[in-house]
Amino acid sequence: MPTINVTDQIAFRADKLNKVSLFEVPQFFVDVYCLEPGQEQKPHAHADAAKVYYVLEGEGVFLVDGEERKLGAGNAVLSEAGDPHGVRNDSTERLTLLVMMAPNPNH
Repeated sequence: MPTINVTDQIAFRADKLNKVSLFEVPQFFVDVYCLEPGQEQKPHAHADAAKVYYVLEGEGVFLVDGEERKLGAGNAVLSEAGDPHGVRNDSTERLTLLVMMAPNPNH
């Protein structure tokens, strides 16, 4: 059975948001996104795939379909297929997210 210690995979980059792949199959993928203060994932959309952001640590500002909301650890947000979505870390602390997308747009 494939297993992974998520905490061991967390890695930040000074130059941009770091996406660390945990699992990837044709049906979905699961990543850890690591954002330093000031970093962001610019708003974008996936016509045929939904995305869930789950905050592991820190606090981020999430944009989904024109609505912005600040969320902290333990909160999740859904972006349905076609909804513009993104996240930014406007805090002074690091932000770590568990991100799942289905179906996997890379397959």
